[in-house]
Amino acid sequence: MEKLKVLINAYACSPDRGSEPGMGWNWCVHLANHCELYIISEGEYRESIEAALATLPQAGNMHFYYNPIPEKVREMCRKQGDWRFYAHYKNWQKETLNIARKIIAEHKIDVLHQLNMIGFREPGYLWKIEGIPFVWGPVGGLKQFPLAYLKDAGLKMRFFIRLKNLINTLQIKYDVRVDKALRRAGLLISSIPDSYRALKKYKQLESVLIPETGCFITDNVPTGRFYNREFNVMWVGKFDFRKQLPLALNALAAANNKQIILNVYGQGNEVQEREAKQLVSELGISDQVVWHGNQSHAVVQQAMREAQLFFFTSVSEDTSTVILEAISNRLPVLCFDACGFGAVIDETVGRKIPLANPRESVRDFAEQLNVLCSKRELLEKMSLSCKYLQQKLSWDEKAKKVTDLYWQVVSDFVSG
Repeated sequence: MEKLKVLINAYACSPDRGSEPGMGWNWCVHLANHCELYIISEGEYRESIEAALATLPQAGNMHFYYNPIPEKVREMCRKQGDWRFYAHYKNWQKETLNIARKIIAEHKIDVLHQLNMIGFREPGYLWKIEGIPFVWGPVGGLKQFPLAYLKDAGLKMRFFIRLKNLINTLQIKYDVRVDKALRRAGLLISSIPDSYRALKKYKQLESVLIPETGCFITDNVPTGRFYNREFNVMWVGKFDFRKQLPLALNALAAANNKQIILNVYGQGNEVQEREAKQLVSELGISDQVVWHGNQSHAVVQQAMREAQLFFFTSVSEDTSTVILEAISNRLPVLCFDACGFGAVIDETVGRKIPLANPRESVRDFAEQLNVLCSKRELLEKMSLSCKYLQQKLSWDEKAKKVTDLYWQVVSDFVSG
């Protein structure tokens, strides 16, 4: 059967990064097993992409077109929360539309796919192209920050979070371009249940629920590490407010268990790092926290294969790439029962606590840290159980499902 030709807008795409760039790359790599792709991406990771393509058997189905931006704009993008980036990003999307039109003039494209970045507030402009089915998703960014977790935030952060919650609601309800893109789509893919419910509530639109990130299937991760006396817990992320690193540090102190070592991967700005280290000192847990700073994707993956628990304290994001990376590396997870990861993690591979308030969460997380530290055979069992979840959420399965949906959209578009 002839392969579908799909034009993909993937602003963030890299073979050796996590988060949005890794997510974009993995969608494209696995879809290329079933379709011929014409991928428009920002040019920051061009070298890595072209080096990786040289090793891929499906590289012949991946045609990249680059639309680079200045380094100063990339820096804005890295600083999540720098809203100046969106004006530049909107211009990037306009130029991407021009590139897309040129591709379409040279190749018969069957499907247009707005892939990433997944935030709903920037739908790009591929939907403006007529005569070709349009797919948008995974669509994310539609959950609200839980206000109870603003308790210890400064006045500026409280204002910022409340404003962002309000803007999210206003944009999904009233933004004209978002509305046009949503209604033009023959297929909408929601990243998490919150996105699915928001599209239904505010737009009365159906969508297919598929997490934005996926798993790799692994067989060679040893489980003997779970019986080491020292209990190595891993925390990964930027030190921004939604990741709630102080909550993790307070839970470690409340556990009052010297066996537990918290390995922190990631960094923040100068103030965030100073405050985090000061809190560790005040809590008297300096000998239980190891600061690893920013490390390469490969180093973080290897660390996951050596740790005994992944501790994820974020209260506001979609599925989160690092959660499924932990499952890919057969590392049990402790997290909130919220967002996309709450829908993915179950009792077979981890433990979840409810969103309530910081005080209760510190207590609940501390309790779970102690229980899991004392039940190493349970951790080993969870690690082995990751195999089933890997298969269920694998990139291969995701690509097959989306390819089937592409064919359905094409069929509906022709008959419609």
